[in-house]
Amino acid sequence: NTVSNLIMIIPPIFGAIQSIKDGLEKRYIAAYLALTVVGMGSWCFHMTLKYEMQLLDELPMIYSCCIFVYCMFECFKMKNSVNYHLLFPLVLFSLIVTTVYLKVKEPIFHQVMYGVLVFVLVLRSVYIVIWVYPWLRGLGYTSLGLFLLGFLLWNIDNIFCDSLRNFRKKVPPVLGVTTQFHAWWHILTGLGSYLHILFFLFGIWPVVMFEPLRKH
Repeated sequence: NTVSNLIMIIPPIFGAIQSIKDGLEKRYIAAYLALTVVGMGSWCFHMTLKYEMQLLDELPMIYSCCIFVYCMFECFKMKNSVNYHLLFPLVLFSLIVTTVYLKVKEPIFHQVMYGVLVFVLVLRSVYIVIWVYPWLRGLGYTSLGLFLLGFLLWNIDNIFCDSLRNFRKKVPPVLGVTTQFHAWWHILTGLGSYLHILFFLFGIWPVVMFEPLRKH
């Protein structure tokens, strides 16, 4: 469960570096780095199992999703600018969730708030692949499918944890390790999130390509 977070740490770092080299807007660099922070926080939590590290794991999930939402709604714009009308509500949402979660310490609250952000991302993604950029359908559905598969395995691991542990005691370690569904949750959601960054990153390409034609 610790080392499986590497997929959320290493690839996004290279993505951020490449984004800087390509001169992309800062929101895409922030998306890559946010995913890296989630992976590092999850690494620290699973390595130590301390409450402080749990916060370092869970709260960045909220912040990174807010960045993803911002990028998803800004991938069609023509100018390099900051949408404060969208940025302010997302920052306020993050602050409220952080304050309430630190006060109530209820995991269900965090999961519901995270689910709300994921729901917004799903709706926006479906809108883009159906009505705006159908050519992104494969990438969009793949990233969403990987994330949902990871979510499914995470729930299976939570519900059948004892049964899976007993099963791993009866089979060779090579086979047993494949049933570490929480680790698969890290891998699949990390890969799905990375592809989702590429998804809204590719959304700016038609804008970039056709902008010179608009000027003529």
